[in-house]
Amino acid sequence: MRFYISKYFIAFHIVFFCFSAILNNTYSQSSWFWQNPLPQGNHLNGAYVLDTNNIIAVGGGGTILKTTNGGVNWFFQVSGTTEWLTSVHFIANDTGWAVGSRGIILKTTNGGLNWISQTFGTINYLSSVHFVENNIGWVVGENGIILKTTNSGTNWFSQASGVTKFLSSVYFLQNNTGWVVGESGTILKTTNGGNSWESQTSGTSEWLTSIHFVDNNTGWIVSTVGSILKTTNGGTNWYSQINGSTSTLRSVYFINNNIGWVVGSDGTILKTTNGGTNWNSQASGTTNILRSVYFIDKNNGWVFGWYGTIIKTTDGGNNWDSQLKGSTKWLTSVKFLDNNTGWVVGESGTILKTTNGGNSWESQTSGTTGWLTSIYLINSDTGGAVGVDGVILRTTNGGTKWFFQSSGTSSDLSSIHFVDNNVGWVVGDSGTILKTTDGGVSWNIQTSGTTSYISSVFFIDNNNGWAVADYTILRTTNGGTNWNFQTTGITNALVSVHFVDNNNGWVVGYNGIIINTTDGGTQWKFQARTPSYLRSVHFIDLNIGYVVGEYGTILNTENGGINWDSQKTGIINDLNSVHFLDYNIGWIVGERGTILKTTNGGVTFIKSDKDLILPKTFTLFQNYPNPFNPGTTIKFALPEQANVKLNVYNLLGEKVAELVNGELTAGYHEVEFLAKALPSGVYFYELHAGAFREVKKMILLK
Repeated sequence: MRFYISKYFIAFHIVFFCFSAILNNTYSQSSWFWQNPLPQGNHLNGAYVLDTNNIIAVGGGGTILKTTNGGVNWFFQVSGTTEWLTSVHFIANDTGWAVGSRGIILKTTNGGLNWISQTFGTINYLSSVHFVENNIGWVVGENGIILKTTNSGTNWFSQASGVTKFLSSVYFLQNNTGWVVGESGTILKTTNGGNSWESQTSGTSEWLTSIHFVDNNTGWIVSTVGSILKTTNGGTNWYSQINGSTSTLRSVYFINNNIGWVVGSDGTILKTTNGGTNWNSQASGTTNILRSVYFIDKNNGWVFGWYGTIIKTTDGGNNWDSQLKGSTKWLTSVKFLDNNTGWVVGESGTILKTTNGGNSWESQTSGTTGWLTSIYLINSDTGGAVGVDGVILRTTNGGTKWFFQSSGTSSDLSSIHFVDNNVGWVVGDSGTILKTTDGGVSWNIQTSGTTSYISSVFFIDNNNGWAVADYTILRTTNGGTNWNFQTTGITNALVSVHFVDNNNGWVVGYNGIIINTTDGGTQWKFQARTPSYLRSVHFIDLNIGYVVGEYGTILNTENGGINWDSQKTGIINDLNSVHFLDYNIGWIVGERGTILKTTNGGVTFIKSDKDLILPKTFTLFQNYPNPFNPGTTIKFALPEQANVKLNVYNLLGEKVAELVNGELTAGYHEVEFLAKALPSGVYFYELHAGAFREVKKMILLK
């Protein structure tokens, strides 16, 4: 199978994007929200456990999660950034800091309801933060940077580390005594609050990733090649402990001189009950990279890691239970019939179906354990899916039962498309094109003229269709009896094709290439290039379209691709397929179970007021401007955390937009409503927040 999976892995996963000048960078927070897995699937890098109920976790894409019931429920906090967050530290239930890429430092004084930027002015990657009391704390990061504050982060000043190595972790016992570890076996210690730092001999050149002390003398360090170091004299001497692991170790935590845990890659969890003389492996139930471990006593602890991993133990690690819900298989294709009914397919024969717009997903039995690469729906009962080794599946009862159809090939199949109940095409490896005219009872080979991997096929009607194969575009005007090569002038592999009529279509592929045609493919024109491999394109009409790809890339255009905007979602997983029903409602699927949904085209954003004074009552404010064209801002106030729904209705009472549907924290919130696809007229917007309900009128005047 040639389903392309690539991910750059650097020691601390530092990834930055620079889009070409042809793209317009938009920095508003998009309204794509997670439907699977839940609470979310971004990498989690650091966490702080305040008590058995209150926990904060941070991660990729500016993710901040909080639970107030020990992880039974997790809710998002608005970080105000899409940067990679690496570490978080609290000194009380209300006051804490988080740090991350591009020098970001965030602070909260109300338990995370609001996070305020305290950026020092550096663009260095910051990897760890530690405070000893409300005013005094340190941050470390790349290029040997050490920052200190003595006024709770209002001001940060640099301390001379004496090194230029990447510093990974900082730990202080009190105002004066602390340690920092990092790249090339670096260990630094201070006994005067960081005014001076002295190098300690680690005895290794390994990358040291995490450090933890239980008193002035006793501490542990872990490394990227599985080493565990221990000192019993404050770091004057460090010696290696035998643990039997070769995994990259990321985090170490001890509750006393004897009992501690270490976590790392491949789901590794090690525990000791004798200070590290012996380390025993614990079954984590995951193979994901684990980045942070925290225990509050000998029984209760949490571990956080990549792809949203959250696991909890209440018996010291003998058993670990996942708090991440839903499928974590790679998902390759998504299709919806209407607002409620849709299917997703992917790795290991995965088929998921929803009948409520994605609020919940049910697994269906495919009968195969191979990759399924594409799905197509004809109606609520009838659909087809294809996959590796020539697999073609069909259902006639909404997926209750899927049965195999004879494809006559063992080639990997990549894409399926039907124009009615009977007529459809399948494409795949070795230039494979198959056609059916009887709903898949029989499939007939068509001559493609190529032996390349054909990755995508799309038909407008029974006669006119296109397929893309590596660097080639094929077209037929007679239902595939003949396929003709079209010249693109592109040397990048092409992956996905979509047309809105016989003339207008788009193709995307490797190296972020986007090309389009306005004459059925006689001529193809370059539109844009991004650094990311693009995997799927979908257009709603001649103007509105979406493209998705690696590293959470979501691009949209409102003018047929003359300009492409990057939607900053904070999602960092690879995205494989996008499908829209109309201008507002769409879904994206991708890496490790990722399912995202938008109900407003992905461009609405929610902005939390930075004012720390919380509102006293629920309030829905009048939109501004009003009248408006095409956008307006709706502001509302929440005196407490609540489940919020904000919808827009026309004069007939029909819902035309869903702006918010989920849990929001207390504070002032703003939502931008864009009504480009709606006609002029009077509209009503309604806020539901708990038991509170209010409706206001607004006028769209074009």
